[in-house]
Amino acid sequence: MKYFIRPIFFLLFGIITCFAQESQSLKLNDSAMALYKSDPQKAILILEQALEIAEERQDAYEIAKSKNNLGIVFRDLGSFEKAKELSTFALSTNDSLLKASAYNNIGVVNRNMALYDEALTNYLKALDIYQAKDMKREMATTFNSMGLVYSYNDVNTKAIEYHLKAKAIFEALDNKKGISEVYNNIAIIYANDGDLQQALDYFKYSLEIEEKLNDKKGMAESLNNVGAVYYYLNEADSALTYFRKSLQIEKSIGDEVGVAASYNNLASVLIDLNRIEGTKSYIDSALFFARKSKAATDMEVTLDNYAKYYEAKNDSKTALRYFKELTAFRDSILNIETNEKIAELEIEYQTEKKEKEILSQRADIAEQKLELNEKNTLVLGLIVLAVVLGLLGYLFYNQQRIKNRQLQKENQLKEALLKIETQNRLQDQRLRISRDLHDNIGAQLTFIISSLDNLKYGFQLPEKLSNKLKSISEFTTTTIYELRDTIWAMNKSEISIEDLESRISNFIEKANSASDRIQFKFNTTTSDINNLKLTSVQGMNVYRIIQEAVNNALKYAEPTSIVVDFSQSPDHLKITIKDDGKGFDSSKVDLGNGINNMKKRAHDIDGDFSLSSIEGQGTTIELLLKNSSKNTTNSV
Repeated sequence: MKYFIRPIFFLLFGIITCFAQESQSLKLNDSAMALYKSDPQKAILILEQALEIAEERQDAYEIAKSKNNLGIVFRDLGSFEKAKELSTFALSTNDSLLKASAYNNIGVVNRNMALYDEALTNYLKALDIYQAKDMKREMATTFNSMGLVYSYNDVNTKAIEYHLKAKAIFEALDNKKGISEVYNNIAIIYANDGDLQQALDYFKYSLEIEEKLNDKKGMAESLNNVGAVYYYLNEADSALTYFRKSLQIEKSIGDEVGVAASYNNLASVLIDLNRIEGTKSYIDSALFFARKSKAATDMEVTLDNYAKYYEAKNDSKTALRYFKELTAFRDSILNIETNEKIAELEIEYQTEKKEKEILSQRADIAEQKLELNEKNTLVLGLIVLAVVLGLLGYLFYNQQRIKNRQLQKENQLKEALLKIETQNRLQDQRLRISRDLHDNIGAQLTFIISSLDNLKYGFQLPEKLSNKLKSISEFTTTTIYELRDTIWAMNKSEISIEDLESRISNFIEKANSASDRIQFKFNTTTSDINNLKLTSVQGMNVYRIIQEAVNNALKYAEPTSIVVDFSQSPDHLKITIKDDGKGFDSSKVDLGNGINNMKKRAHDIDGDFSLSSIEGQGTTIELLLKNSSKNTTNSV
């Protein structure tokens, strides 16, 4: 008898243990994901314990859940291959929400590995599941991730569209972490567009939220971004402080991608400050962690830092080798084919939505048609042949009208799809041209400057030849700046006064460094002038006129102040450049090419140009542009 009792006892004990393990495995998953942002290493240990329990029970769902959560933590730590493998396994589950989480995680991994079309595909699969279940927070997270894909490919309009969708949902849910991530991502776009102060405010706001949440990963990313803005604002010491704080946190949580990025940022600042000693060790460390995590962005920055480092050491041969490696690497991850695939995926997504709307409309039409047929059947038995013929004629007319409406809607859809496709192709073309200008011509001009400098300092050259080489080097440097200005204008369909002010301020800062005794001022005199929009051609010509006027004042006028003033009337935008230099008598002085060039640029944009100068009192240049619209947001 006792031989039978023991198996029953163990069976009952096994059932109790099974339920206890099931509960324990799920609890371990929940507790690990609650703390992985602040202590990822501890979260990994807990999730591995949960996976062990799930595998002992042979529970497919819990095994998939534990592996996917491990994939999320490893992704945050930069172990992308491992993260992708774990979440790919989780796709074998039948649970749709777990599948959506796995698709999202794989999308983030692909994005970090520069597999942008694959990333967008995974995001769209996750979004379909979340939209079907009306899961707002998860939808917002996915929108935010999709915005990053477009941002990395310089499609900023589409990127901001998705970030703002995410922002609206997160604010409605009062989700602080989500709000922080959205502000951080939008700040990156502002920084790339040159609006550094706006970017700095957004990054600091994101950092404040991350510190309140005690999210170490988020804190490290925000510290790194704040440091980057300070670097672009030429506040190098502040940038180094924030980068070192970020590196310390990234090391403490074991984030390989974050460590690589922080080492790269420190190296970039030190090279910029010409503190070459010891800098190579930072670049070597960045290369180690970038290769280990296979993070495409960090690999690109590391190659760029090597090129700049050897250029600073006057080793032009090694610098050129790294420039070539950098160009080849960029071509491998940012190519037209990738952007076309992303655009095609967006069109497919929008088309699918339209097709669903059309199917719904067709169902409504079919239902209406059925009702009409039923009514007509009733009437046919009660009326004479003449009335039947009349009703048949009416039915035919009504059906034809419905078909016409349907055809009209289908034509509208085709036009909308064609417009989207045309816009995407145009954007791709502009991106390709600007990238070719920057990567090929820009790199070649930089190599010319480096080669000329090496000739000057590596050989004892006659003074006349040395001066000629110096003149060529300065001309090439000026060409690079003009090339960057052209690329800046090319990448914008319209230029605001705020954009122009930022560009002019950068130019004036350079002028200030050469003539610190001269005061420069930039004024706008109306409250709504920041709403004013110029075309890219107009914006570039206005910038060149101001640039030429300031340069003329610096060369010939010996002023103590130069003022650039923007003012607006109902009919005109007026730009004034005024100096208090020695002036000249225009009737006695031959006007040079500079003033003739300014007149030609003004004529090209249908503007009125005037110059007045009084000896001993200075020179004033005015440019009048007609307002083509008087709406709240003007377009000149």
